[in-house]
Amino acid sequence: MEERALKFMKMAIELSHLGHRTDKGGPFGAIVVKGDEVVGRGYNQVTSSNDPTAHAEVVAIRDACKNLNTFQLEGCEIYASCEPCPMCLGAIYWARPDKIYFANTREDAAAIGFDDSMIYEEMKKQMNERKIPIIQIGQDLAIKAFHEWKEKEDKKEY
Repeated sequence: MEERALKFMKMAIELSHLGHRTDKGGPFGAIVVKGDEVVGRGYNQVTSSNDPTAHAEVVAIRDACKNLNTFQLEGCEIYASCEPCPMCLGAIYWARPDKIYFANTREDAAAIGFDDSMIYEEMKKQMNERKIPIIQIGQDLAIKAFHEWKEKEDKKEY
């Protein structure tokens, strides 16, 4: 198993080089594997696409879901060249793969200027104590969509 995992991790690491060497974004790469087949690939494209969500893992998840024609990645594994940031980790959990492998740590990323510690700290705080104000408004209007969803008989659960 370790040899197999290392083979796939090397592919993710290669993508991390491709992304920064072609000036697409930071040095991060990821792949999604189902069985022994790579079904999704991604590298960081934040600066080239002007999309702050275009992290390697998110790009790879989008690619895999498109290729597999599904919104969930059960039966898949994700290989990331670095420990997923909070956003990517959230996306990974929503995609529901079986396993995540990573190479570099969040501390390694922080050492080269990709420090997510502020986000981890913000998540621990009450909403009214966070750096970006988070204000609830219009729940009485928005809750109606939730009620409709709850009652919808032909919904596709996820």
